[in-house]
Amino acid sequence: MTAAGRALIACPQCDTLYFEPEIREEQTASCLRCGRVLAAPRTNAYLRTLSLSLTAVILMIGAVFFPFIELEAAGLRNRTSVLDAILAFSSGLMLPLSLAVALLIVLIPLTRLAAIVYTIYPLARRRRPFAHAATAFRLAEGLRPWSMAEIFIFGVSVALVKVAGLASVSFGPAFWAFAGLVVVMVLQDNSMCRYTIWKSLEQERA
Repeated sequence: MTAAGRALIACPQCDTLYFEPEIREEQTASCLRCGRVLAAPRTNAYLRTLSLSLTAVILMIGAVFFPFIELEAAGLRNRTSVLDAILAFSSGLMLPLSLAVALLIVLIPLTRLAAIVYTIYPLARRRRPFAHAATAFRLAEGLRPWSMAEIFIFGVSVALVKVAGLASVSFGPAFWAFAGLVVVMVLQDNSMCRYTIWKSLEQERA
């Protein structure tokens, strides 16, 4: 805290320090040095973030268990899901690859979404945060760089372009669920004002 009792916040991009801004809904506070958005509270932001997070969880579950792609070549047809792909490499020397796919594509994104829902749900209903909500949100922010569901779908798309010349490829519902998941997660990240969430958690804790 400063001598005047105002807190300091740091830009997450360039670490420039600012006095805590007094900002209203639909206004945006940006860093003067690099232009990074520091705070952007929006009307019904909690409810919007909660809805998008729950949508992402549903899409993730469908993307894991439903058929992802179907390949047909020389009269042979094979259909597989993300879960089947993970289990296919779950033995021998390929076990680390299986664990990496399960963690980065499924478990970490789901854990992050669950932590966000745990944090946002009481705030959206204008209630006191759940116990350890700050820890859960800190976990969600820490897992953010490791949530790679969107990278997976881009990588698969590139691979399928090459496979399409060798076999007939058709997309299953899980592929479209993953594609929708990428869009929903981008919208969720853009709608979530982290400054506002931390501010609400700190006020309740105080």
